[in-house]
Amino acid sequence: MPIPNDVDKEKLAETALAILWLGAHRDGRAIRVWKQMDWDLTDLLFEQGWISDPKTKAKSVVLTKEGEERAEALFEKYFTT
Repeated sequence: MPIPNDVDKEKLAETALAILWLGAHRDGRAIRVWKQMDWDLTDLLFEQGWISDPKTKAKSVVLTKEGEERAEALFEKYFTT
């Protein structure tokens, strides 16, 4: 989904960067991060009952009904102006 116009893009970018930090690792002199979400974080979301089990070969997970409602509400709360 494209980023809506009424979103605080600076706050969204900062939050995304903070989440990427969970997967940070040193590669020589550079710090690299995985482009996907940290596995421990997806496990936590699964334990909360908000997503399907992330331990599959699929590259995506399914939001549960509760996860869908909570994700939308939190997105509105934290990022819309």
